[in-house]
Amino acid sequence: VVTDMTESGAQLFARLDARRCLKDVEPRLFPEHGGPDHGDVVELHGPAGTVKTELLYHLLCRCVMPAAAGGLEVEVMFVDTDYSLDMLRLVSILDRRLTGSPGSPSTEASLRSCLSRLLVVHCSSSSQLLLTLHLLETSLSSRPGLALLLIDSISAFYWLDRSEGGASIAKQEEKLSKCSHLLARLLRDYRITVFATCHAIRRNHAGPSASSEVPRPYLCRPWQRLVKHRLLCSRQQTVLSDPATSSEGERRHQVFGVHSTSSSFRSQWSSSFYVTDAGVQFA
Repeated sequence: VVTDMTESGAQLFARLDARRCLKDVEPRLFPEHGGPDHGDVVELHGPAGTVKTELLYHLLCRCVMPAAAGGLEVEVMFVDTDYSLDMLRLVSILDRRLTGSPGSPSTEASLRSCLSRLLVVHCSSSSQLLLTLHLLETSLSSRPGLALLLIDSISAFYWLDRSEGGASIAKQEEKLSKCSHLLARLLRDYRITVFATCHAIRRNHAGPSASSEVPRPYLCRPWQRLVKHRLLCSRQQTVLSDPATSSEGERRHQVFGVHSTSSSFRSQWSSSFYVTDAGVQFA
């Protein structure tokens, strides 16, 4: 009985006292005071080429950087299901941001310190993703500084699961449903924050307005019930000149948009950004 009480106390401390809230992880993506709370899931949805992974890099850097450089100094787990994580790109962004922060000069030691707060896991199937989430509980129990889970992407195995499930919708959605139920328990017990990208899916819509229609959720209902905030990423028509360019002003950037909606707040929010060597820059 004493052992059980000791374990319960450790878990209670890990999930209630030490886990940091990430409401301020990026105010420019959410309405005022409308950022993700403890236990919230944020879905980044949009077609290919809308740099959803770059937004994850932006959030990751903000979390692992030291407070002196404007970071949150929390640990992050990055679950890479698309095998698209570019560590050279990530280190380059971190290096440039640390160099530009007067309170934290960029050195090999400072980069190592930031990267020590990052855990990376690669998954090649829904079964591996489920196993990863089971193992995540061990990490959450022993690492109270682990506050953010990034999944890129949650829909990576959608077509594979559909193929393996045959004609049965329940079989097609079984693995992701199990992942969602397990994640719901982890969110409840350890109060982490989750950001997950989701691919756009082609649908047969008739009419000229089909291309402008807001994508509808298509993943299983257990996952849809988890999502509290939805960020719709898009490519905008305008191209922005870089204010820090040379006198020729030749360098220009494609502008992307993010439209934020939340089940917790009635207000909506839109913002624009472009991508540079230093990562995401908001317009």
